[in-house]
Amino acid sequence: MFQSAIQRYLETHQHPSIQLKAVLFDMDGVLFNSMPYHADAWHKIMEERGLHLSEEEAYLHEGRTGSGTINIIFQRQFGRDATEEEIEEIYQAKTNSFNTHPLVQRMQGAWELLTKVKRNGLFSMVVTGSGQSTLLDRLNENFPDMFRPELMVTAYDVKYGKPNPEPYLMALTKGKLKANEAIVVENAPLGVEASAAAGIFTVAVNTGPLDSQVLLDAGADILFPSMQAFCDSWEEFFKELREK
Repeated sequence: MFQSAIQRYLETHQHPSIQLKAVLFDMDGVLFNSMPYHADAWHKIMEERGLHLSEEEAYLHEGRTGSGTINIIFQRQFGRDATEEEIEEIYQAKTNSFNTHPLVQRMQGAWELLTKVKRNGLFSMVVTGSGQSTLLDRLNENFPDMFRPELMVTAYDVKYGKPNPEPYLMALTKGKLKANEAIVVENAPLGVEASAAAGIFTVAVNTGPLDSQVLLDAGADILFPSMQAFCDSWEEFFKELREK
């Protein structure tokens, strides 16, 4: 089932095989079912300031740094970047709004998938554009013994953020990995674009309202309709990777 996608990747990137050592996970929309809250918070805070960002558009900016998202809206409406003071005020307000929502739950299938990954002798890393401390702090609580802090890449670590490949290239460096020694699990078009640009096999999971074609057009090598679907297919997928 997965042979053609893996073969296309190997031919495109001129790798003889995938020597899988690690799985790099985005956080929002992959590990946590948090994107509906992010989208609501972005929309609400922007509208309060006369800025226009729909909830659906928020999904298109997912993975971008907060300052990057704010500057796109400022450029579109005012023809300029936001000041540092404006960025700080808006992002803090967005964070406060996000934190008014109920406690975010793990994405269905995420824990089970991480357990399978670990059982197969692989290690997992988080690569996120988020600086949302409430979620970062909950990673170990919700996914105990799955992630090492020194191997995480967050908004605090990068200059450019997704869709620039910087976060995933940094993850490869931190994990002492080559591009063909990892795969990425992403739900956001910008994250898929960043991973593809870094030369890493990219699994897209469509956990939001966007058309699946958007993720494929961004460069995903393979697509699943949910994290649970990917989890259910892991054994067959991993077997195909090892045989290529």
